[in-house]
Amino acid sequence: MSRLLLSSIPRSDQRRWGEMYVRGLLLAEGRKTMRGIAAVVGSAAMQSLQQFISTSPWDWKPVRQSLAGYVDREIRPHAWIVETLAVPKAGKHSVGVERQFATGLGRVTNCQQSSGIWLASQEASCPVDWQLALPARWVACPEQRRRAAIPDHVRARTPVQCAVESVVEMAEHWGLTPRPVVMAVTDADLPYVMTSFGMRHIPFVLRVEGSLPVVTHDPAQGLGGQRIATASRVASELGDQAGAVEWQDLGQSRRRVTKVAGTRVGLPMSVDPLSHGTGVPSFALVGAWTDPTNSRPTEYWLSNIGHLPVPTLFRIAKLSRRVSRDLHEVCDNVGVRDFAGRSFRGWHHHATLVSIAHAISLLSKAAGPHRPLAEQPLPTRPLIGSRR
Repeated sequence: MSRLLLSSIPRSDQRRWGEMYVRGLLLAEGRKTMRGIAAVVGSAAMQSLQQFISTSPWDWKPVRQSLAGYVDREIRPHAWIVETLAVPKAGKHSVGVERQFATGLGRVTNCQQSSGIWLASQEASCPVDWQLALPARWVACPEQRRRAAIPDHVRARTPVQCAVESVVEMAEHWGLTPRPVVMAVTDADLPYVMTSFGMRHIPFVLRVEGSLPVVTHDPAQGLGGQRIATASRVASELGDQAGAVEWQDLGQSRRRVTKVAGTRVGLPMSVDPLSHGTGVPSFALVGAWTDPTNSRPTEYWLSNIGHLPVPTLFRIAKLSRRVSRDLHEVCDNVGVRDFAGRSFRGWHHHATLVSIAHAISLLSKAAGPHRPLAEQPLPTRPLIGSRR
């Protein structure tokens, strides 16, 4: 499989080193250091492997596109899941490392941050694209750029910006079956995400904050009656209409039942510039009582998919649990956090080959028929309807 996925690399010796590196990621025990990988495939190969990862000019993008096409056919994903990854680092020389707030860790720490795009079904998930989030200091200092070999066109980006750029490129150029994009978004980042996906008609299910302002239409005031309230308040008011939704918690391999409710809402122009301030209901707001001891919803999701019922949108959203599980049980085991090099190119090469090793490890264990996510069909095209 690795030979097939590496076929876009032009030189046969480079393809051979790639296959050896993937084999080392799969077989080396413990942390995937270059020394440990070389010990598995042949200690004499260490210098050549180091050069292949850190300085060799092979292009990782065609390799990732081949992997995505392969995974898309094999696991028939229901969604594209955005998973951010923060790797704490003790030093300051690894590319992208800085003391910063890490969303995934919930604190300020010295770390390296990236965003991964995963194709996910109920049975399996696999990362197919990665972007390294570079703080401003790393791109503003010519000496830093030189030492890390950061290309001239690369600019400072947050993990959210990295994720959106990956999704847009995959949707427009990779030839994959369109699937809903599932990601968590803060109120501050939501306008950028909404505009980027909305203008390209990319379907999404976004986890939003309860403080998000939404526009509801009050039937008692007629069709023109509108009010602005927080997502938390609107979802809480739907508590009497909520239904029990059974779903497979793929993070814990057990069935769960969660109280879920939903309604159609609009968004103020400050959140969705494409609405032109009309607030016309264009989105599904889903509230979920994932903590049964809490009287208020504890999760809020916003989607531009018009034809799917609330339970199905919720199940799509919770495919993120599949990714969290596979990240820790598979991707961590093949070294996703273990790159110790200092070059931008080396990080991308390592992340690409880790993704191949993840796919090999995961699919070699796969067994049994594919199960549908729900009775309702999943979108194979953007289902946002007419946008203004």
